[in-house]
This record gives sequence, C-alpha cells and structure tokens, in this order.
Amino acid sequence: MRSPIGHIHPDPVGFEADRLRGRRAIVLGASSGIGAAAVRRFAREGASVVAAARRRDRLEQVCAEVRDGLPASAGPVLPMPCDVQDEESVAALVDATVERLGGLDTAFNVQGVGNTPGPLHEVPTEEFDQVVAVNLRGTFLAMKHEIRAMLAGEGGSIVNTSSVAGLVGTPQLPAYGASKAGLDGLTRTAAITYADRGIRVNGLAPGATMTEMLTPWVTSDAIRQKVAETAPLPFLALPDDMARVAVFLLSEEARWITGTVLPVDGGASAD
Repeated sequence: MRSPIGHIHPDPVGFEADRLRGRRAIVLGASSGIGAAAVRRFAREGASVVAAARRRDRLEQVCAEVRDGLPASAGPVLPMPCDVQDEESVAALVDATVERLGGLDTAFNVQGVGNTPGPLHEVPTEEFDQVVAVNLRGTFLAMKHEIRAMLAGEGGSIVNTSSVAGLVGTPQLPAYGASKAGLDGLTRTAAITYADRGIRVNGLAPGATMTEMLTPWVTSDAIRQKVAETAPLPFLALPDDMARVAVFLLSEEARWITGTVLPVDGGASAD
C-alpha cells in the first residue's frame, strides 16, 4: 500500500511469531524511538528484555507500557539505566542482565546522537568527540561486554544500529556519518572474529525514520515531503519498521547472516 509523498506509512498489521521465544535480550537506547519499539517488539516475540538508556523515567514508562500489553505468561521487561560512555556502567548493565535473566544471548545496540547539521569545517571539535563517544566508542564498549557474556554462555546474536549516513556521503552530517561508517567496520570485524564461537554480528542501517533525532528537522509538511523524497519509497519509516528487521536479524531465521550491514532506507542508498 502506497502512502502520499511525505506521509508516514501506516503501521502494518502487527504480528508476533515467537521468533525470540526464550531469548534473553538487552536493548540499549531503549527510552524512545527505535529502541522503545524494539523493547515492545522483542517482548511480543517471546524474549525476556532488559531496556537500557540514561533516562530512568522514560525507561520505566516504556517498560510499564510494554508490560501492560503482554500476557501474564510473558517474560520480564526490566528497566536498567546505563551510560554507554562509561565502561563501568556498561559492564554493570551486562552483569546485572546475566544475573536477572540467567544469561545473555541477544543484543540490539540502538543508542546514538547526531551532530548539528553543517559542513565539516564548521563542526565544533567537542561535538565531533561527543558523537564518536556515543555512537562508536559506546557501541564498542557495549559489544565488548555483551560478547564476553555470550562467550561464557552458548553464543548469541548482536545487531548494531548504523545509518544510511554511514553508507553514503552526508555533507551536513560529517561527524554522524563518520561514526556510523566506523561502526560498520567494527560490526564486520566482530562478525568474522566470533563466527566460529557461535556469535553473529550484523548492522541495521535505517533511512529517514520518525524518531527524536529526526523530529526536530521535520517541522512542516513541506519539510516532511522533502525528507520523504530522498528515498524511492515515498514515505517515512516508523520505529517499529526497524524493530521488525532487528527481530529477523537476531532470530534463527537469519542464522546464516553475519557481517552484513543491512540498509532499511526505502531504497535511498540504491538510488
């Protein structure tokens, strides 16, 4: 079903197939957007979920809303604050997840920040450092401790959230694009390093998706239309569109996929 140019495509009919039944999952960056949608989707697909981010109040709200829509037999959905810039915080999150859920075999690293739009020579150095600290170094720290826990168990699957901005040149987002391109390299390296130890690592590269990062840009119907026209599919994605793809990549349906950074961008990177 096509939507008018610039409009958000209607949410497709929901489905849950228990593809993550019995899984023990962390979702980082879970307080809004794609991360919050993933907590909801993973829980509906049968996983026990730890939702992690810096904003405790938003985490608790997200988890409460998710639990309200689940049957009594569903696994736990637990909020745990975490700052990915602090290795002790990340290590403590993973350790607490293993303790509360009995292990860790599924991780979706969504956390990210953008830079103020502008050409490279105008980007403040401290802003560049902040973007890299969260998007690249923060995901490195998350993977480091997630993999440690998975190696102590029976393996697992990780999906890192990249961006179409890491796949193509983005003149207005030099720091953001560079951090995501670096993350893609980290994803591929981890994939080949741990493949023979039962751990798959993939990337998900969203295009224009209605999250907190994009919303400040989309301040009118005209801008919404302009953003939507950057992709051949003429509508903006919803966070749950990305969560659904993450479920696939993390599930056994994708058991022979590793080291892939999958564009989910309405065709923008192919145009």
